[in-house]
Amino acid sequence: MKSFRYFLLLTLVSAPAGAGTLAQFRTILGDIEVELYDQDKPVTVQNFIRYVQSGRYRDSILHRCPVNPISGLSDFVVQGGGIWVSNRGTTNAALQLVPGFGDIANEFGIGRQFSNVYGTIAMAKRAGDTNSANSQWFFNLKNNSFLDGADTNNLFVVFGRVVGGTNVLNQFIGRAYNNGIVDLGGLISELPVNYSGPRPPTYDDLFYVDVTLLSLQARAAANGAAEISWNSVSNRINFLEFTTDFPRSWQTLLNTNGTGGVLTITDSTPGHARRFYRVRVEY
Repeated sequence: MKSFRYFLLLTLVSAPAGAGTLAQFRTILGDIEVELYDQDKPVTVQNFIRYVQSGRYRDSILHRCPVNPISGLSDFVVQGGGIWVSNRGTTNAALQLVPGFGDIANEFGIGRQFSNVYGTIAMAKRAGDTNSANSQWFFNLKNNSFLDGADTNNLFVVFGRVVGGTNVLNQFIGRAYNNGIVDLGGLISELPVNYSGPRPPTYDDLFYVDVTLLSLQARAAANGAAEISWNSVSNRINFLEFTTDFPRSWQTLLNTNGTGGVLTITDSTPGHARRFYRVRVEY
């Protein structure tokens, strides 16, 4: 069954209205597309968006993919948002900690409660400190509902879910030391890499994550027209819709196959001082 996600609502004359956000995690294995729970976990989502928009996730890597102590294979989470590579692509490249904006309040009990099940994204935090989420996040690779436990070691806040790209997520399941994971000690003792074997990794062997947001912008153009642009979702039908009514009655302005890049169109006949736009993506 097809479902539709609604992302980012704007008007030419008013401030943005809440309608959800789509985050795209681009990797060498493909894209992971995530619906963020703006309405239910506002502090957590805005914290994540702040890191994306500030560029602090630029050149960041997936730095943790724990193995099961019994099977010796990864089947738990894959984690990012904590380490980036400075001077990437040069001889001066170095691993650095992502600069933090400070800890945020735990929102597990705010809004709807979401369990740490397969395909969700949650904030990492320090053990024993409920309100210590900062920059790091993780994808659940299986149903980890024990992370919902009401104690200081758990209450991990789920703030979104994968709506496209689970095939990419699944490629971090079944890895082992010297077979897609290496131990470099400390924070990178469970480092996923893009090769098999015991050799130390190069910077090209790391899993970089480019995180972008589906953002829609509308600006006035000549003769009362409106120029609409947004970061399109690749290989999906992107529906650009508008409304002038309250309660809203949405009409399709156009539908087009997304490229993954910025699409721009002109709405030449707005016909109303307050015209709202949204992008609808089919999954």
